[in-house]
Amino acid sequence: MQLEVDIARKAFTNAAGERHDVLADFSFTLGAGEVGVFVGPSGCGKSTMLKIIAGLDHDYQGRVARPADARIGMVFQEPRLLPWRSVEENVRFAAPQADEVKLSALLDVLELSAHRSHFPGELSLGLARRVALARAFAVEPDFLILDEPLASLDDALAARLRSQIAALVNSGSVTTLMATHDLDDAVRLGDRLFLLSPRPARVLTAVPIHTPRASRSEGEIRELKKELVRLIPGNIEGLHL
Repeated sequence: MQLEVDIARKAFTNAAGERHDVLADFSFTLGAGEVGVFVGPSGCGKSTMLKIIAGLDHDYQGRVARPADARIGMVFQEPRLLPWRSVEENVRFAAPQADEVKLSALLDVLELSAHRSHFPGELSLGLARRVALARAFAVEPDFLILDEPLASLDDALAARLRSQIAALVNSGSVTTLMATHDLDDAVRLGDRLFLLSPRPARVLTAVPIHTPRASRSEGEIRELKKELVRLIPGNIEGLHL
């Protein structure tokens, strides 16, 4: 399912009554089955754009074109789990009709099988993020939206979870859009990178990556990151290289 976005303006009003532009002339297209990644500094408007695409924010000027009946799975910056429900109950709350075989396989891939009956208060941040991913994938989405899914994790855990995300994305035809300020996440997961300006955010350039994720060598990844740094020299503050 293709996604077409053309936002002329998105602004908000602060407590003092002042209007601030968050997005301006923000346009891009993402092809069916592609993984698109927003790369930009913290606070530039990535999360706002994701909420608009998810249909959670309608206060903007412009349009978002995607099938009205598309199933959307979303992972927020914080796991946002219901503390009074177990891991399995949190997942089933989002996907009550989930097939048991498919759900068990999903929890297996995310290494959550041993935690099905645990509650969010018993989980580490890494495990909580996996539950949030399981919840998003359990609905068998047409569109998957990931807002900084690896934030605040140490490098080793982030790498492991990144591999799990790649495996899940590769196993289906879901169109995926992720926001990150980490160039390593971007070049390892993305098919098309959208480099964003500081607020008000707009797409500076789109960078396609033609090599399949599983075939990208460490050398190619280093060169891709160097190219991104070259393309956004004045917008590098706040990015994790």
